[in-house]
Amino acid sequence: MALKEKYKQLIDAAKINNVADLQIEEKDGVLNITGVAHTGKVKDDLWVIYDKIDPDFRAGDLILDINVTPAVPGSKIKVSTENTDLNIRKGPGTDQPVVGRAVRNDIISLISQSNEQWWLVRTDKGDEGYAYAKYLTII
Repeated sequence: MALKEKYKQLIDAAKINNVADLQIEEKDGVLNITGVAHTGKVKDDLWVIYDKIDPDFRAGDLILDINVTPAVPGSKIKVSTENTDLNIRKGPGTDQPVVGRAVRNDIISLISQSNEQWWLVRTDKGDEGYAYAKYLTII
């Protein structure tokens, strides 16, 4: 079976989810799929599909290299907490005092990505500080 046919469901999902700069190339018995997803969820969903096609990723015939679009200052981001508000802190860390809160599903503004874990944000109410990036989704 040709690799593009074997991984058709994965390729189709990448196309449907508008993975940018999508490149699909087969070389020396390995299919390389590269691109940039607009959210972490899209990337995660692609990995779930890959796991269904090749459980435990043992075939060694696919390289899936999908990155997530980095947010740029001024981007709108959604608060993606499960059930609670998101604390906005004075500095990057849970040891920092809370200076505001963002409600679940609120859309707030990114000021900068301080690091992978903490982003500097501003709410519509003007609360500005650091929020845990795990609970933020680029929109």
